[in-house]
Amino acid sequence: MKFSNYALGAVALSLTFFTSCSNDDTDSNASNYVIPTTYTFERNGNTTIDFSGQTTRLQMLDEMGAKFNTAAANGTALDAVELQNMFSNTNTPFAVADLNSSGKNIKSKTAASSDYFTLFLGGGSTVEKTAVQAFFETQFTNGAAASQGNAASAGVAGSYLDGSKVRLFAANGLEPQQILLKGLMGAMMMDQISNQYLSVNTLDNASARVENSNKVLAENANFTTMEHYWDEAYGYVYGADIASTNSLKYWSSYIEQVNADADFNTVSANINLAFRKGRAAIVANDYVVRDQQIDIIQKNLALVAAVRAVYYMQEGKVKLVEDNGAKAFHALSEGYGFIMSLRYTRQPGTDVPYFSKEEINTMLASLTSGTNGLWDIDTLTPKLDAISAQIASRFGFSVAQASTVN
Repeated sequence: MKFSNYALGAVALSLTFFTSCSNDDTDSNASNYVIPTTYTFERNGNTTIDFSGQTTRLQMLDEMGAKFNTAAANGTALDAVELQNMFSNTNTPFAVADLNSSGKNIKSKTAASSDYFTLFLGGGSTVEKTAVQAFFETQFTNGAAASQGNAASAGVAGSYLDGSKVRLFAANGLEPQQILLKGLMGAMMMDQISNQYLSVNTLDNASARVENSNKVLAENANFTTMEHYWDEAYGYVYGADIASTNSLKYWSSYIEQVNADADFNTVSANINLAFRKGRAAIVANDYVVRDQQIDIIQKNLALVAAVRAVYYMQEGKVKLVEDNGAKAFHALSEGYGFIMSLRYTRQPGTDVPYFSKEEINTMLASLTSGTNGLWDIDTLTPKLDAISAQIASRFGFSVAQASTVN
């Protein structure tokens, strides 16, 4: 599935002009270049954009998430082996044939950034990468255990009717589907965006910068390697908007939800403009402006994860009084996944996330520290407030501000 088969939308009707400052790190004298009003870039009349690999993986995750919904709604057993095959794309597990033959998979891109896990900065390790992948694989067995026909209760994996929707809960009350989906928004998408494709180490790696400056195109492609890296980061944020078969919510959706609140209503414009401006700067060989846009994207995307984590902690707190606490478990599971995502954020101008692995693990352990995890609601509420305050303080907003986001 090639991205060139997709329609990129209408060509921008107007262009915003941007003047770059002269500096030693700019490899050309591009004093004026244009920032398109949509993410549209062409060379010789043809698009230079390709993030087909990202839309493919989002579609794969969509199919995986749908398996949980189908099993819960129909009362059928979830197949952990099938989910494992989907995670690694082995044994033709997908209903969409193009996914099976794509040569892509989710597992290899999970906790796999060069900066944090494999090569450059030593912020993580391949040992951690393996552990993170194994954690997600545990969600397959947790989901399968919850789909065996039992009613969910303290210490018992099973199903629970939440309004009109049946949900599957592990024995500790966490919802495996949401841990998988929200967790991979961090461990795959956020990690690849902030610590791989928007890493200066990647963008300038090997001959990528020299080739971009001289507009040497990648083999059999209409883009430079640097342009392609940037597009791949963009695809993990907006690829679900292009791939119309995707029905679940990923980063672009949560960006808009956070942006709808008056306290955070510049987030969407900041991220969108930074992607367009950074891509235009790459075309113009303006690497200083490129790097400024990286900082903006990393900062604002991390903010979205933080706001949603606090929101779901507080939504769960409100719902703890309903149905022995079970009404809260969906929200708390989403919050758990967004807290996981904070491990993969990047503080602009640094080589570290907003929260360390140890800090994240401490927060997550606190959530499920009772004998029966989330079911131990008597001790949970102060934990939710403490975690919410810790996250909000690190990012400079209040718990009350995040709690009003829809």
